[in-house]
Amino acid sequence: MDADAYPQELLADEEPKYLRRQKPLEIKRRKFGRKAWKTYLRVTVGVGVGIVAVCVAYACGHFLFASPRMALIHSSQVELTGNNYVSRGSVLAIFKADQGRSVLRIPLTERRRQLEAIPWVARAIVRRALPNNIEVEITERVPIAFLRQGSDLALVDIHGAILERPLKAGFHFPVVAGVSENMTPDERERRMQLFAGFTQQVESARARAMEQVSEVDLSDVRDLRASISGLNGESTSGGQQTDSLVLVHFGDNDFETKYQTLLNDFGQWRAKTGRIESVDLRFNGEAVVNPDAAVAQQVAPRPTAQPKPAPKAVHAAHKISGKKSR
Repeated sequence: MDADAYPQELLADEEPKYLRRQKPLEIKRRKFGRKAWKTYLRVTVGVGVGIVAVCVAYACGHFLFASPRMALIHSSQVELTGNNYVSRGSVLAIFKADQGRSVLRIPLTERRRQLEAIPWVARAIVRRALPNNIEVEITERVPIAFLRQGSDLALVDIHGAILERPLKAGFHFPVVAGVSENMTPDERERRMQLFAGFTQQVESARARAMEQVSEVDLSDVRDLRASISGLNGESTSGGQQTDSLVLVHFGDNDFETKYQTLLNDFGQWRAKTGRIESVDLRFNGEAVVNPDAAVAQQVAPRPTAQPKPAPKAVHAAHKISGKKSR
């Protein structure tokens, strides 16, 4: 086909239809546009706030843990309550290691354990009182008896804790024997619980009955033995009344009934047997009078020089039946 046969205007109009698509021009954007400035501003503000927060936290931490205003410096900053027999010096000695230290650094749990290791302390509460005080609240043990330790007397509570006698204190308790430091805490507590039960039941039988109990022997947990006054009324040649102690075997239970039987029937026993030195109430429905004296006679050594003929029979005890009072 001849190109000259067509007008040149038509060819010029048709030519762009068959041209290739041109590559779009890249438009260069500005690096610091409006949206970019907002992002950079937020980042800058966040970094600034973080730096300020770190500085504030450091300043607060330095104040709380290193400032003299938070430190335990003087002994007067330890406030102690509840102590009657625990000396303030023994409590301050425990906090001596914390002198100059912030109260927030004092290990309260460890100090509480150290306080409760003091024999007279049953329970201790330790608190911080900001900015720089420590509050100590003590609950002391309650003694219920004197404890015979050789020739010395200590105090003992219901849990078997052995306490040193305060110099300026007046106690009126019976003496307990048969409890020692060599025993385990559980064994001491077991014996003192037996004594506490005896005290409660005897006082139920008669008010202020323990005032006549001189000593309680807990050596055998199956046989509580009490030395009681006020049962024998004896008069001397001068007419003065004397009263010897009577050793009573109570066993390990039913103390109230046995003590009531002792009060009700002691006069009858004495009228039949004379002077009474001991009574055994461990047998149900029976009281054995002067059993310890009879046993002593049986085990006494015989004299070697000029022996006398022994009696045909030795009575170990006088048994007197009687109903128990309830």
